Amino acid sequence: MSAITIAWTNLRRFLRDRTNAFFFVLFPLLMIAVLGLAFGGGSEPRLGVVQPAAGALSGDLVAALEDAEGVDVRLVDTRAEAVAAVEEGALEAAVVIPGTYDARLANGGDTTLQYLSRSDRSAQQIGMIVRAVVDDQAGRFRVVRTLQDELGGGFGANLVRGDEVADQVADVAVATSTVGSAPLPEDLGRFDLGASSQLLLFIFVTSMTSAASLIETRRLGVARRMFATPTRAATIVAGEALGRVAIAVVQGLVIMLGAAVLFGVSWGDPAAAALLMLAFATVAGGAGMVLGAVATNVQQSTAVGLLAGLGISALGGSMMPLEFFSPTMLTVAHLTPHAWAADGFASLVRHDGTVLDVLPQLGVLAAFAAALFVLGSWALRRRILAG
Repeated sequence: MSAITIAWTNLRRFLRDRTNAFFFVLFPLLMIAVLGLAFGGGSEPRLGVVQPAAGALSGDLVAALEDAEGVDVRLVDTRAEAVAAVEEGALEAAVVIPGTYDARLANGGDTTLQYLSRSDRSAQQIGMIVRAVVDDQAGRFRVVRTLQDELGGGFGANLVRGDEVADQVADVAVATSTVGSAPLPEDLGRFDLGASSQLLLFIFVTSMTSAASLIETRRLGVARRMFATPTRAATIVAGEALGRVAIAVVQGLVIMLGAAVLFGVSWGDPAAAALLMLAFATVAGGAGMVLGAVATNVQQSTAVGLLAGLGISALGGSMMPLEFFSPTMLTVAHLTPHAWAADGFASLVRHDGTVLDVLPQLGVLAAFAAALFVLGSWALRRRILAG
């Protein structure tokens, strides 16, 4: 009970500091939102369409764009608004239909559509969809011109005649097969990919930087006064260790529950996700305990904790997906607990894994935690006994 009391005191003291609230709760959720909105999947790119003059032919083009798969079409009033929306990122691209679209085509003339886009992958994807739709519409008009040349008649009558003939032409069936597997599933939510990486990043960084409170406990003589009571050194060390883990676990729960409620993030199998988070939180708590026992002052602990926390997290794939790592860097990354935890969450989120599937990752994380707590407990005990 004495160890639990010490741990509870550490957690309460950490939560009482209002400065920690931003980095403990708000900042992780904000980063998940930003990464999801900027790089996440699970949503169609947005295409603006400017149609100055409503007409039957331009209306058919807009309807064809709206029916196309892989794009979210939104009507925009003017070209200037479309340009501003594309520049600001509200739209990935825009198509401007000229006001003379119907008249020029009906009279046998050519017309030009304007395509506005940013220079990114989404714009290229939308460009291919737009070109396919426009080519299909252009094919209809070429048929109309051929019928006019051969049979005469007006544009409207030949357009109807051409569409009727097209409906009678047999379709060509194309069979497709997928070879291999995509690195990311199609149903992956736009916030799911970045959530686990931010979970690992902030749990570890917070545990490292909060080690300063352990130094304050030593500096103010709290540990010595506890040791002067019937409380044993082992109990004090156990309480401090539980306090480090408690801070990491509470933050992990806040991030996981907050991301699930606010952004609909799926963490996969609940039991397996909870075990992975608990295992990694234990590792992070052990790392924080080692730093708190070794560092000589708060300034040194904060600087080293922030630098080491961010550096190790980046090396372990918390700032860039492990799929982008070279084979050599992937091997180096697995010298960190982050890479093993990331592999575990990838198995749960992307491949519907269970507890059995993440047992290797849980075993490695348990080994990391055991090594860190043995080292941290030994170093802290020496500090306490040395006075």
